[in-house]
Amino acid sequence: MELKKVHWIGIGFGLLLVLLGAVFFFTQQEKNIFLFFLGLAVTAIAMPFVAEIVLQNKREQEINQMFLEFSRNLAESVATGTPISKSIVNMSKKNYGSLSQYIVKLANQISLGIPLSKALQTFAQDVRNPVISRAVALISEAERAGGEIDSILDSVAKSISEIEKLKSERRAAISSLIVQGYIIFFIFIGIMLVMEFKILPLAIQVNSITGISQGTLGVNSAPSGISQESLADLFLYLLLAQGFFTGFAIGKLAEGSLRSGIKHSFVLTISAVLISTGVRALFT
Repeated sequence: MELKKVHWIGIGFGLLLVLLGAVFFFTQQEKNIFLFFLGLAVTAIAMPFVAEIVLQNKREQEINQMFLEFSRNLAESVATGTPISKSIVNMSKKNYGSLSQYIVKLANQISLGIPLSKALQTFAQDVRNPVISRAVALISEAERAGGEIDSILDSVAKSISEIEKLKSERRAAISSLIVQGYIIFFIFIGIMLVMEFKILPLAIQVNSITGISQGTLGVNSAPSGISQESLADLFLYLLLAQGFFTGFAIGKLAEGSLRSGIKHSFVLTISAVLISTGVRALFT
């Protein structure tokens, strides 16, 4: 991934936040404030990269929808008796959103005399979309075999339409589960905070009283060696692991790919860090 200006801005802002957190840590020994600033820094640095991945996913969805429309228009044009090469050149003047630049390049290659099968192969390599690659392979084979290209194109359009329909139905069916996943995760954060600030101090206090009683009775009691701060750090690690893997699971269920879960994983993980460290900085 090429680093752009917005990426460098995020990196610079993140380093500035790390520097501010380090000032608090070395001047006032505030570890929790340092961790909070560190979470903000990671957010600033990662935000442009995550935003770019989200935009790429939206672009791929738009390309799938536009290719469906392109396939339908191409099938209708070929059904009227227009050769497929001429139909592609004619449709290159229409607007197909993010797919337009690839269709224009395809039409230009055909106009220059490049064979249709080779031009379609270049088109599939440029778009780098699995659905389009399969459709282009079918169209190329049909054009090479000299069969009824219009019926092949119509079948391709119907196949793509069914794929997009199934994806939309899956997203609609899973949307409530996504909301539930977020709600459950934030409830889990609340439970961890209650354990850290309410239950854990009581448990340590009871353990210390028990140790004193055992010492008074002459019973040897070895200290556990685990402080409240160490246990609180373990809670934070648990939240990070939960948010990281929950996000990828949500993305896999909703979109069918782990790449789509990056944004969910980022939101949940950063939320866990900022909420946990922010509460610690306020109440400790």
